Amino acid sequence: MVSLIQSNYRGMGSGMTPPGLGFILQDRGELFSLEEGHANVFEPHKRPFHTIIPAFITKDGMPYISFGLMGGATQPQGHAQIVINMIDFGMNLQEAGDAPRILHSGSSQPTGGTMSDGGILQLESGFDYETIRELIKMGHRISWNVGSYGGYQAIMWDAVNKVYYGASESRKDGQAAGY
Repeated sequence: MVSLIQSNYRGMGSGMTPPGLGFILQDRGELFSLEEGHANVFEPHKRPFHTIIPAFITKDGMPYISFGLMGGATQPQGHAQIVINMIDFGMNLQEAGDAPRILHSGSSQPTGGTMSDGGILQLESGFDYETIRELIKMGHRISWNVGSYGGYQAIMWDAVNKVYYGASESRKDGQAAGY
């Protein structure tokens, strides 16, 4: 099992294609800061901030689940929601990815911007109205968004039945396939 997230950053990356090679170069360097003294300032021997975080879960010291959820700042939030869905809510690999997601926006960012107002919870369709009411009563600002909830694919090894399970969701292109 391998966990891999491919990203060029901002759609077509840098827009530069090495002659004769047929692929586009990424553009993660855009996430450096040019502000002197900034923690993410462009300087030798540094890598830019990025959100590429493919995930891998082990069970009893052995490979168990390889997964990834693309989508910038959605990635760490989405990864946590996938694991919570499986462990706390007993969902299977596919259900965990299909469940509606919450995206917090307005957080402080290593590339600039500081949260001062608690941010906004963006809810994907599918949440029960009573859940939304409870979030509002707790003081959360709620909004809705289309398309910012990531794209998830996963592989799980079932050591008991000696079989792999795959999952892919409808938010992005992809498929679960085995041979």
